[in-house]
Amino acid sequence: MDSSVIAPVTVVAMLVIRTALVEIRQPGSGRREWSFLSNRCAMAAGCATASLVSVGGWQAAGFAATAWAVLAGALAAHIVDLRTGPAAVRGEDSNDAHR
Repeated sequence: MDSSVIAPVTVVAMLVIRTALVEIRQPGSGRREWSFLSNRCAMAAGCATASLVSVGGWQAAGFAATAWAVLAGALAAHIVDLRTGPAAVRGEDSNDAHR
């Protein structure tokens, strides 16, 4: 394995372990944490980010750019989902959302 791929793989592993530990303490939190995978707008933003990073970094880093691109795309999709997701995920009170 290329040494430049180790960093993004480590970050992804840490995110998965964090999700698992929080899921043990609060059942159902993992589903909320990874809900961006079912949000079309978030996935479109993530795919666009991954494509741009991959194309831009391919000449400089080769295959490692793909690993970084996937990580950047996932993080961008998660951020977009936080902005467009349901009020319960953002932490707003359901009564405030209807006013």
